[in-house]
Amino acid sequence: MNSVNIRELALDVLIEVMEHGGFSHVVIRQTLRKYQYLEKQERSFLTRLTEGTIEYALYLDYVIDSFSNTKVKKMKPLIRNLLRMSVYQILFMDAVPDAAACNEAVKIAIKRNFGPLKGFVNGVLRNISRNKENLTMPNASEDLINALSVEYSMPQWLVEKFVVELGTVEASKLLKAFLSHNKRICVRCNTHKASVDEIVKMLEDEGVTVTRSESYSEALYIEDFDYLERIPAFEEGYIQVQDMSSIMVACIASPKENDFIIDMCAAPGGKSLHMADITKNKAKILARDVSESKVAFIEDNIERTGLDCIETEVWDGTVADGRYTDKADIVVADVPCSGLGVISKKPDIKYKATEDGLKELVKLQRSICENALSYVKPGGIFVYSTCTINKDENENNIKWILDNFDYEPIDISGYIPKKISNESTTKGYIQILPDLGNNDGFFIAKLRRKNG
Repeated sequence: MNSVNIRELALDVLIEVMEHGGFSHVVIRQTLRKYQYLEKQERSFLTRLTEGTIEYALYLDYVIDSFSNTKVKKMKPLIRNLLRMSVYQILFMDAVPDAAACNEAVKIAIKRNFGPLKGFVNGVLRNISRNKENLTMPNASEDLINALSVEYSMPQWLVEKFVVELGTVEASKLLKAFLSHNKRICVRCNTHKASVDEIVKMLEDEGVTVTRSESYSEALYIEDFDYLERIPAFEEGYIQVQDMSSIMVACIASPKENDFIIDMCAAPGGKSLHMADITKNKAKILARDVSESKVAFIEDNIERTGLDCIETEVWDGTVADGRYTDKADIVVADVPCSGLGVISKKPDIKYKATEDGLKELVKLQRSICENALSYVKPGGIFVYSTCTINKDENENNIKWILDNFDYEPIDISGYIPKKISNESTTKGYIQILPDLGNNDGFFIAKLRRKNG
């Protein structure tokens, strides 16, 4: 049954992501689901090869261009991505012999009807293999932005943006953090179903390695499992995959029983589910998103977890809904954003982002916020969050709200771990930058509507 070539699958993933605009996490997940019969080692190889090649694409292109008369941009898409993933194996995958990477690339070129280019593929790869210990990188003293761009495989305009906003030292730390990510998955325990201790035991009985979060008692990091959907604790709704930043949003919102809560951009539903769990399934939560498919994700999670105080609705957040003007105790707006804080998990984000795109996102975010703010009743709470580190989408949007709407910031210091608390938390917001393998970059703000 298992006659599939893992490298060919990886190549198809890369072409879909790098040439056709597919989202890496989606394409990889769909591929793994389609080929569920693959051994764990094969799935790990596929994931490592595709994610790593995407992550280091600019660096790999620089190396390939140094050894090829035909530049990467001029190559056929299949050859371009075949070389990228093969060079990644040569430079970063010690368990793969260089000869194997070269030979397999030649075989794939022939099989995919690029036989006339087999000599070219073989020559470039073997030349890189022979010289990999003596690669010459761009000189930082001559062109700092270009040097950082190649070293950390980050588009130059983004490197320049980070250097301007953070300074060279902090920008370099940030770029390094994007390439240093922890493969553990963060999950939140649904404590309305069982205690954290009981859920930990369930997971450990299944052979899952569990590490408790130091920040929130209900958060766990899990690893050493074969397939998430097959873990009974997940199937039966005891755990919900949820990043630490998302967990923090519900804690900061601090919902109470009988609150009416609107979650503006709710899919896949993690924040709504967490708020339902905090209130022992006794709040009234309206979870909305823009499409049937997104809302279907929320509904699947509601059914799995049994948190039925949540109603769902397909609704475009940029469209005002007068039915809920001044009605909500809490409105949460985790708005669509550039995602620059989660590049370590979704590396293709850095290649898709554009300066014009960031400006358009700010317009979209403000349109959603304008409606969200109108739903909050006097004295009610508005929580704004993103998974980005772009000031225009974060601090500048909060300043816009405070300048134009009757809201005031609320001190959030008591809702977040002391180790990440800073002076901004007393002003109602926190911006977290990615650090080395521990957390993503994200932004959360909490405002109260004045009673006036």
